Amino acid sequence: MPSPLFRTILATLLVAAPAAAFGQASQNSELAPRREPSVRSLAARERQRKCGAEWRALAPPEKAAQGPRWPQYYSKCVRRLKEQRA
Repeated sequence: MPSPLFRTILATLLVAAPAAAFGQASQNSELAPRREPSVRSLAARERQRKCGAEWRALAPPEKAAQGPRWPQYYSKCVRRLKEQRA
């Protein structure tokens, strides 16, 4: 059975090591500049926002008619929005 001192040291190391690693990761991430989102990713985010707003506005019976779950509705909505744009 480990001594209380050994358990205390082990617990300290288990807590301090991830905290130190986290501190190092945050320093490295500050050095790397963030890339700007591409035009395609911005368009995809906008479509997701529009489809999400439409989905939340639908009543439950309308949701069942449009697509019973979000993934099915989202797929149809994205297709529709892309067709409107083209």
